[in-house]
Amino acid sequence: MAKLIITIDGPAGSGKSSTAKLLAAKINASFLDTGAMYRAVTLAAMQKGCDFNDVSQLEKIIDNTNFEFKIKDGVMVVKIAGEDVTEKIRDPQVTGNVRFVAAEGSLRARLVKLQREFAAGVEQIVTEGRDQGTVVFPDANLKIFLTADNTERAKRRAMELSQNGYKVDVTNLQKEIEIRDLQDTSRKVAPLTPAKDAVMIDTTNFTLEQVVEEILKLVKNSVG
Repeated sequence: MAKLIITIDGPAGSGKSSTAKLLAAKINASFLDTGAMYRAVTLAAMQKGCDFNDVSQLEKIIDNTNFEFKIKDGVMVVKIAGEDVTEKIRDPQVTGNVRFVAAEGSLRARLVKLQREFAAGVEQIVTEGRDQGTVVFPDANLKIFLTADNTERAKRRAMELSQNGYKVDVTNLQKEIEIRDLQDTSRKVAPLTPAKDAVMIDTTNFTLEQVVEEILKLVKNSVG
């Protein structure tokens, strides 16, 4: 297992992916985007025409599909059966279906195993998701939980999608985020919740750089 593990959890649009990526670059650590893993499985299931209500079909997708998750220039490159799907997994349709994968214990267990295997192969890691500090790496050196105002989160996600060529309505997007929050926090398996020893940071009125600088101070204090 990595000697230094920093987990960054939080809801959609809180800034966890951007924060984790920049923090990893600052401390020369590997970056693990666990959301990309769930999205990759979701996309693979969509490509195969799976019934998302049939858990056995989704289990077979994970067990029988060649997924590749590698870091290139600080970004996690995702491949399914050799095809680069790094951009495709951000499609709003994938976002709408990822809850089916995230809610099932047997599927999460498989992905948790992959995440721990990833961490076992590196010296330092910054990993982001929704259960990193509570389930996947409960003994992490530092745990962060990011939050932000719902309106601000919707604006951020809209900007991200727009940059990738998708047209979105911010009002509808905010409603979708709120629904996703409810699904994530109320699911029976690994619900979205801060670890008891996590440091809470509200990113609403802070820039990405300011958030990362605050975490860097915590890193220095926690690991010397």
